[in-house]
Amino acid sequence: MMPKLRSNTDLPLQFALLAVAVGIAAGFGALVFRALIAFFHNLFFLKMVSLHYDANVHTVLGPWGAWVILAPVVGAVLVAFLVKNFAPEAKGHGVPEVIGAIYYTNGVIRPVVALIKSLASAISIGSGAAIGREGPIIQIGSAFGSTLGQMINMPQWQRFTLIACGAGGGIAATFNTPIGGLLFAIELIMPEVSARTLIPVALATGAATFVGRSAFGDHPAFQIPALVLGPTHLATTATIVAYLLFGLLLGLMSWLYIRAIYQFEDWFSRIPGNYYSRHVLGMLIVGIMMYSFMHFSGQYYVEGVGYSTVQDVLTHTLGNPWFLLLLCFAKLLATSLTLGSGASGGVFSPCLFIGATLGGAAAVLFNQLLPGAHLDMASMAVIGMAGMVGGTTGAVVTAIVMIFEMTRDYNIIIPLMITVSVAFGMRRLLINDSIYTRKLSLRGQHVPDSLQTNLYLLHTASQALSRPVHCVDAQADISEIRSHAGQLSRSDLVLTSDGKPTAIVLSEWLPALRKLPDGPVREVLEPYLDDAFIVVGKQEMLFDVVGRMRRSASGAALVSNDRNDSRPESLLGVLSWEDMSRNSKLPVSLLQKQHPSETN
Repeated sequence: MMPKLRSNTDLPLQFALLAVAVGIAAGFGALVFRALIAFFHNLFFLKMVSLHYDANVHTVLGPWGAWVILAPVVGAVLVAFLVKNFAPEAKGHGVPEVIGAIYYTNGVIRPVVALIKSLASAISIGSGAAIGREGPIIQIGSAFGSTLGQMINMPQWQRFTLIACGAGGGIAATFNTPIGGLLFAIELIMPEVSARTLIPVALATGAATFVGRSAFGDHPAFQIPALVLGPTHLATTATIVAYLLFGLLLGLMSWLYIRAIYQFEDWFSRIPGNYYSRHVLGMLIVGIMMYSFMHFSGQYYVEGVGYSTVQDVLTHTLGNPWFLLLLCFAKLLATSLTLGSGASGGVFSPCLFIGATLGGAAAVLFNQLLPGAHLDMASMAVIGMAGMVGGTTGAVVTAIVMIFEMTRDYNIIIPLMITVSVAFGMRRLLINDSIYTRKLSLRGQHVPDSLQTNLYLLHTASQALSRPVHCVDAQADISEIRSHAGQLSRSDLVLTSDGKPTAIVLSEWLPALRKLPDGPVREVLEPYLDDAFIVVGKQEMLFDVVGRMRRSASGAALVSNDRNDSRPESLLGVLSWEDMSRNSKLPVSLLQKQHPSETN
């Protein structure tokens, strides 16, 4: 158990200083992590020891020749060893673990995760794995915030806020986008948005950006040329149609990206062998892919974060639309192989790669199909990057603002808003989960897809009722009520004994009445009974009802005219956990009954 330090963190100044400390740590974490990537990349590809590495410049063919194919394989062995033996939660892209920690483990992230995630992800990326560095940086910053929140005695909301400080700070330091980092924390990490949480996160992202600028310079992650976008750029119908079509295309690609990553995880889990052999197999294929590109086209292209390829599209160095489409799908395949086989790294950078290459190709093809559109390749690449980020992560506002911070061109705002919104909507039509929440959903861990006030929990119990209730003596014969089965199938059944309720049968089970044998109601309906219930008054708020149901481990609540009156004639209806979820607009998994032992 980690020792707790006494602290009165209710003091605004003290908590603000803690937030700044987390932001600074996230900034330095990004600095150290990028240095580790440089070290391993130079070692694996160039057979040299150096901390200098510009991800925006292509790596030349080193002394290994074709043997560089084995670089990802060696990296896979090291990563599997670290993850398997020290921190299994470091496997994958990191952000789902941060979100899951907030909603399911009270914001507790083990301190060792930051260390293992740094090493494992740096080795993965440095050896050529087709993944990003942003996810690991987010997890590293969040782990520091969680650790600080565990060491110092503070309320739960403050620990959650420090985790958000680390996540937002990591994004801000990496891309030099302080507002984007703040919005990322709001849209994806924070369970509460208020002045007491926003101000600390803003301080953290500002501090992290300062550290990032001191180390990397005051410029965005990509050198983006002046975009060919004027105030009247959307004046033509062809241009608007092009952006709408591009948004739909990005939505389809976002859906394909999400499905591919998790489908490959499922496929690799079925391959005979163990974590080592599966990860080695996946990275061997990636190694062959990257060397094939080097052999036939002169660059590795799909290896690592892929920023050099993105930079080529932005500067019009790559202009063949068919080759750009090849790169787009090759990166999709390489990333799916990398993460599906068990690497440690993020999904953010591949989104930028896929969006940029798809955008560059779309600019050329749409100009041919839609005369009058006059789309610029660099502009479409930038919009494609935002569309893929917004579509896959669900962080629509973050994607728009981050790209605006990178370009600092106000004329791109409207094209971004149109394309990113359409991409997000299209992806939601195809799959509800984002690339982050999908991993949690597959574990049965559902998180809210929106932040809202407790308005719905302020409704009364009687307002939440949607079905009538029918009371019957527990010793009555089932044949006596079978004739009313059609009517009862739309009601909840309450069994009574000596004028008091003893059990509940929800309406969903009552259509089976016709198929049940004769006998006492209690005995015949035994498999469908729920005798763990509470009685609540019709004026009690749903917020209080949920609390009472959880504390008593109840499966349902009987709503009566008076909380102390459980006579059959006073009962108005039944509220199940599904009813509570539907009326409170919260996932049923977050409202499920709590065993009394869990409250200790």
